[in-house]
Amino acid sequence: MQKRMGEAVAHVARKVNDTVENRKDSLDLANCKLMTFPVGIYKVMRSVTEEIHRISLANNELKSLSSRFVTTFSQLRELNLSGNYLHRLPEEVTSLLHLQAINLSRNRFWRFPEPLAAITTLETIDLEENEIAEVPTEKLATMASLRSLNLRANPVGPEVRLLVRPLVPFDLLLSPEEPVPKA
Repeated sequence: MQKRMGEAVAHVARKVNDTVENRKDSLDLANCKLMTFPVGIYKVMRSVTEEIHRISLANNELKSLSSRFVTTFSQLRELNLSGNYLHRLPEEVTSLLHLQAINLSRNRFWRFPEPLAAITTLETIDLEENEIAEVPTEKLATMASLRSLNLRANPVGPEVRLLVRPLVPFDLLLSPEEPVPKA
C-alpha cells in the first residue's frame, strides 16, 4: 500500500516538474487518485502559475476545490474536473476571468453551480451525469458567451425543458425524454 502511494506521489511530482521545467501552459493531473489538490504544488509551480491555461484533474477523488486553487490559477481558460465527487464550487470561481470551458461531468452536483453564471467568458459548460433537476434559466440566458450547456443524464424536469428552449441562445444538450408509461 505504501509503495503504491509513493508511486502515485512520484507520478504527480513528475507531471508537475515536467510542466514547470518545460514551461507548459497546461497541467494534467488526471487519473492520479488525488483526494485534494496537493498543497506542495502551489510552491513548486509558483513561477509558472500565470502561464497555466489548462488544468485537468479528471477522474480523481476530489470532494471539493479550494479557493486557493482558483485564485492561484487565475489565468485558466479550460478546467476539467470530470469524474470526481464534487457537489459545489467555491465562490472564488467567479474570479476566473478568462475561463472558456469547464467540464464538471460525472460529479455529484444536485444544483447548477450558480457561480458559473457570473463568468462572462464561459463558452462551454459540461454537467453531464450529475443530479441536477433545476436550472437557473434566467441567469443562463444572460450569459452572452455561452455556446453549449450539456445537461445530459440529469433529472431535469419537463418544466425546465419547456422554459429553456425559447430563453437561451446556446446549444442545450439534454437526454431524450423518457416515454410516459401507459396505465
